[in-house]
Order: sequence, then C-alpha cells, then structure tokens
Amino acid sequence: MTTKSDIAAAVADKTGSSKAAALEAIDAALDHIASTLAGGERVHLGGFGIFSVKPTKARKGRNPSTGEPVDIPAGRALKFKPAAELKGRI
Repeated sequence: MTTKSDIAAAVADKTGSSKAAALEAIDAALDHIASTLAGGERVHLGGFGIFSVKPTKARKGRNPSTGEPVDIPAGRALKFKPAAELKGRI
C-alpha cells in the first residue's frame, strides 16, 4: 500500500523540492478536488481519470443480523472512471 507520505517523497525526489513542500502541494490539490466534488462538479485529470458524484435513490434494505427491514436514505456516491492511459498501465 502506498501512503500520501510515500507519494510526497516520490514527488519531492522527482521535482527536487522538499518533502514538506510536496506534501503541502498534494494536500492543496486533494482539498481542491474534494471541494469541487462536494459542489457536485466532475474532476477530470487527463491521463488518469474522471471523478464524479452520482446521486443514489432511497431504498429498502435488510439488517443482516436480525433480518429486519431498514430504510436506506438517498445519498451521493463517488464514482471514478479510469482513463485509457491508466488502464493500459495496469
């Protein structure tokens, strides 16, 4: 598993900046992506993929331990569609 710290170290090594500066840039980028998605907009990262938010309908579910019916409220789900370049590398 790769962590955000691992990514920051790789970015710092590749760009010649400090790990702290790379981590700050990564945090800023992730914060902007999260804010954009929270606003209901799509995020397209060329060569990587598209993040989007899809509304989900309210539905009936069942508690697996008791078998009782449960109402599941409407919500929003995060979707990711990988770009062809990313698919080709995996």
